[in-house]
Order: sequence, then structure tokens, then C-alpha cells
Amino acid sequence: MRTTRTLALVLAFVLTASCAFASTLQDVTKRGYLKCGTHIENPGFSALDSSGKRIGFDVDFCRAVGAATNVDVKYTPLTSKERLPALQSGEIDLLSRTTTQTMSRDTNLGLDFTVVTLYDGQGLMVRKELGITKASELDGATICLQTGSTTELNVADYFRKHNMKFTPVVFDKQPDVRKAYDTGRCDVHTTDVSGLAAQRSLMEKPEEHIILPELISKEPLAPVVRHGDNQWGDIVRWTIWLTMAAEEKGITAENVEKVSKETKDPEVQRMLGVTGTLWQNLGLDKDAPVRIIKTVGNYGDIFERNLGINTPLRLERGYNKQWNEGGLIYAPPFR
Repeated sequence: MRTTRTLALVLAFVLTASCAFASTLQDVTKRGYLKCGTHIENPGFSALDSSGKRIGFDVDFCRAVGAATNVDVKYTPLTSKERLPALQSGEIDLLSRTTTQTMSRDTNLGLDFTVVTLYDGQGLMVRKELGITKASELDGATICLQTGSTTELNVADYFRKHNMKFTPVVFDKQPDVRKAYDTGRCDVHTTDVSGLAAQRSLMEKPEEHIILPELISKEPLAPVVRHGDNQWGDIVRWTIWLTMAAEEKGITAENVEKVSKETKDPEVQRMLGVTGTLWQNLGLDKDAPVRIIKTVGNYGDIFERNLGINTPLRLERGYNKQWNEGGLIYAPPFR
């Protein structure tokens, strides 16, 4: 009797927890827009263009999920300290803000990381005039950095490991870090290499600063959702994977409609909703995949448009090449 009652209580708890977190898609659809948390200002990732429109690499993945669910997107600019609590509290539905997947974040905060959209690493930027060429020459340096991120611990670990000392100069917002460094309040600016490239592009004289060759950490960056809503997590994951698979298959915003009508490739037919019910199984309509690609293009388009060598950031693809080109970008099969 006691066992039966215990099982009933456990089942009731599971059902209650499931219901509490299983309505993100319903909420987004009913509301008519997706609430996406992103950077306040980080060129290439999330910033306002001259017309006041928010653009960037992270923004494009918000737009992709908005296209998947066929709703508009409203953005909530967040600092590093604000971003995870905003997701936990339900202030936003999705966090797409250069957030590093770590074990503690993934297991202790009630959050789920989805798909790594950028394989990055933390770097160190200095002025050329200092004559520094490697990180081992930074003993005793003052370092500007942003609080509320993995950056603080990474720097402390690196300097401790190499028996060096440093003085941190800490700020809540990345623009304040950049301004402090640019005006000479510290010797070093540190964050992810992609972030350093972004911040350097905003400096008064970008050409006077160099990013040292060492990477002091691994930074797999991924959009984040709340734990417990498996359907919503799957929607975000497969939306991102679709952009990656589209690049592998040569599908772009310009040709996706033609491909969907003419392709004889069974996997492409499934991934574009021509055959099967893969997208309907997620709670979406069959036109969702074509809508996603028409909105943001494929992964390569997203990278090159925002971060690539023809942008102010001038980043090479590196690890972010397709798996069949020596990189780590790899989408599971659509079947």
C-alpha cells in the first residue's frame, strides 16, 4: 500500500513538473513573438545597425527559431550577470548570447545547452607598443575583464598554473571593459577571441592592438533553454542543426524553395518537410524548415555574414568549418 502511494506521489510530481515546463511553444505561439536574450552591444554577435535593427550571429539564431515557430522576435539585451537569471525566471524563452557550456551551468542551474554554434577560446589582447608577443610575458599585468562570465575563472586558473600574478579590473558590461582598456586603465583585455575581435573593431585605433596566439581555455558557445521542456529544447536544436545540414547540402536562402520542389535526395526531402513528418513531430508545420532557411540562410551564410573575413571581425572558420572540411560543425541525420 505504501509502495503504491509512493509511486503515485512520484508520478504526480513528474507530471506536475512536466506540465510546468512543457508550454514554451504554446506560450510563444499565443503571445505571437519569441523573447530572446542577447548582448547589449557586441559587434558581429548582437548590436544595432544604423537603422536601429538588431543584427548579428547570435541574433540570427534567435531569428531562425522565430521562423521555425512562425512568430516575430523581441530582444532583451542582457549583461553576463543578468543572462542566466533572466532565462531561469522566464523573462526570456531563449538565450543566444555567446554563453559557454560548462558542467556546472549545465547541471546546477535548471538550464539546458542546445547545440554549439561557435567553437571558441579565451584570448588576451594587448597594445602593439608593449612589445609583448606571448602570454608568458604578462606576469604582473593588470587585466580588464567582465564579471559574471567564465572569463574570470579562466584567467585566474591560467595565471596560477603558470606561477604568474595579475591584477583584475572588473566591469559588469563589455563596453565598459573595452573603454577602460582602450583608455589605458589596464595592460590586457581578455574575453573569447571572437569577442576580442568584436571589441577591437570598435576601438579608436584597432590596428594598434594584437591578440596573442595562446588560447587559455575552450569556449564552446551555445544557445540555452530552461531544463524540463524537451519539446522546446528539441525545436531549438533541430533548427540550428538544419542550418548546419543546409550548408553541407548546398542549400541557401536563395535556392531553398527550388531545392524543396526539385530535389531527389531522400534526406533533403525529409529535412525540408517535403516528405515525412519530422517537423510536425516537433509541433511545427511542414513549411517550418523552408521558412528557417529563407530567413537566415545556412550556417556558413550566418558565419560569413557576421564574423567572416570580409567583416570587421575578420575571423577564419577554423574549428567552425563543416565536419567534412576538417571542422567540428556536424548535424545529425534527418531521418
